[in-house]
Amino acid sequence: MTALGVTKSGKETTFALYSRHATQVCLRLYELEGSDPFHVVDLNRDGDIWEITLENLPQTYEYTYRCDGPYKPEEGHLFNKEMDLVDPYATLLNQSSAWNDRRNSPRAVITPQEAFDWQGDSRPMIPPDEVILYELHVRGFTQDPSSGVERPGTFLGIIEKIPYLKDLGVNAVELLPIHTFNENENQKTKPKTGEKLLNYWGYSTANFFTPMRPYGSQEELKTLVRALHHAGIEVIMDVVYNHTNEGSFPEYYYSFRGIDNASYYIVDENGYHNYSGCGNTFNCNHPAAARLIVDSLRHFVTEYHIDGFRFDLAPILTRGQDGKPLKRPPVLEMINRDSILGPTKLIAEPWDAAGLYQVGKFPSYRFGDWNDKYRDDVRHFIRGDGNLDKIKKRILGSPDIYNAPSKSYNFVTIHDGFTLHDLVSYNEKHNEENGEGNQDGSNHNVSWNCGVEGPVDAPEVLSLRTRQMKNFFLILMVSQGIPMLLMGDEYGHSKLGNNNTWCQDNALNYFQWECVGIQTFLSKLIAFRKSHLKKVEKTAWLDLPFLALIINDSILVAFNPSNETLTWTLPNGEWKRIIDTHGEEGEHSHEYVLHPFSSALFIAT
Repeated sequence: MTALGVTKSGKETTFALYSRHATQVCLRLYELEGSDPFHVVDLNRDGDIWEITLENLPQTYEYTYRCDGPYKPEEGHLFNKEMDLVDPYATLLNQSSAWNDRRNSPRAVITPQEAFDWQGDSRPMIPPDEVILYELHVRGFTQDPSSGVERPGTFLGIIEKIPYLKDLGVNAVELLPIHTFNENENQKTKPKTGEKLLNYWGYSTANFFTPMRPYGSQEELKTLVRALHHAGIEVIMDVVYNHTNEGSFPEYYYSFRGIDNASYYIVDENGYHNYSGCGNTFNCNHPAAARLIVDSLRHFVTEYHIDGFRFDLAPILTRGQDGKPLKRPPVLEMINRDSILGPTKLIAEPWDAAGLYQVGKFPSYRFGDWNDKYRDDVRHFIRGDGNLDKIKKRILGSPDIYNAPSKSYNFVTIHDGFTLHDLVSYNEKHNEENGEGNQDGSNHNVSWNCGVEGPVDAPEVLSLRTRQMKNFFLILMVSQGIPMLLMGDEYGHSKLGNNNTWCQDNALNYFQWECVGIQTFLSKLIAFRKSHLKKVEKTAWLDLPFLALIINDSILVAFNPSNETLTWTLPNGEWKRIIDTHGEEGEHSHEYVLHPFSSALFIAT
């Protein structure tokens, strides 16, 4: 099988590109930042692969392709022989290293790569049932001046904060998209100030083989992964293979649209199928697209030692070339069989923007799920209107959905939606600053503002909100399955009720390092989970007017999500109180008071 992209052997360099529908493909070579190519040559066709081998090329240069063919939008063909196109397999781009910098015309770059010293790096290989996953944004984690790091907003900036992650107790980080994207593509502005909004989160990939240059160089990403591994922390990449950044701009050509639009996208005489909600859908089960996805995953595992991947809108990977769901999607079969990807953790966001919902039904045994049923049932329960039968199942790892708790990635909050602070502070979303008239973002928040919408000075309301955040953390850490945490929830980060801050490059998304919240409470809970809940073999529910259970005959947990003060007799035996979210400390009697909207954790002595 011909290797796509660029391969070198001695003095020879081979360029290979897939395009089924092109009638001509030419290669254009440039000096770095050169305005005109120093060499232009047509590629030779062999089936659907276009290739050519050249000798004695410079060590460093840039290159693009131009493709010609039938321009028939009704058939999905959009060739424009005047457009310079980026190789989909490019591993280095001429992208600016500065954030929010206007880009030059995008080109792939070839330059000698120095060998990286991995210093004996090896994957932590943390068993799934021991993972504590922390979702963070590379820029947002250290961009705020309060971080005090030397390289804010970058891969290297994160390295300076590894001691914090260790102290908190997390052993895996999930990085929001670090594939190359164009942060300038958002055309909207803030309604009040007219300030330009950006694509801050990065869910709009431009190239699947290159890291986002403003976050750092290739070497700096490797340095981050090496440092995290040395600290015993795994690295999960959030990847977006469901669409590309070409979808939002009808006249925008970057790569796939001009190379073979009809193969790489699900498109017909009616235009693009929009299962992603972003204007186009990647044709994931076309042989060329499926191969590219797997090659991209393999590249980040072999080159960057990445430990796993979270797949945005993963059901799109199960859609066939007509958009209909497949029972055995070829791309997932390829991932299942791949030996390099075998040890990696794979996580599905098991729903897409067109309503395909596959929680517990994602068609690959290799994947775990983001469990939104856990999120919603726990939110209902903690605010006081939950279903006890459902919440018991969620605490047990959702056996009604999964055949093993390790398939369930449990979360209360993630980047998309309210932060934990806002979950207990707002009943409604407040997204006006996103420039879409508050029409964006989910209306299904299952939140409770504890009596007052937004910021408040009332001590009783603030106390209740803190208690509720602690209750959420407690139930998350005693539930079977893999717990996920959102960056900033540990100190009560607020986005002022904005539940869709994808476009906000400011303090709404920046970690505020001077803020002190319930970090100590959370780290204590994480430590308890690691030492006492690695393996749950037995669970017994107590017959009480509230929810209480005994785990492994030695751990007692009780929740009172109501306005009532409840007095109850602890089970037989001696019990040491570890946590009471109401704030009780010190000794306690066998007759225990569980205050309104509070929970408690005990261990048998």
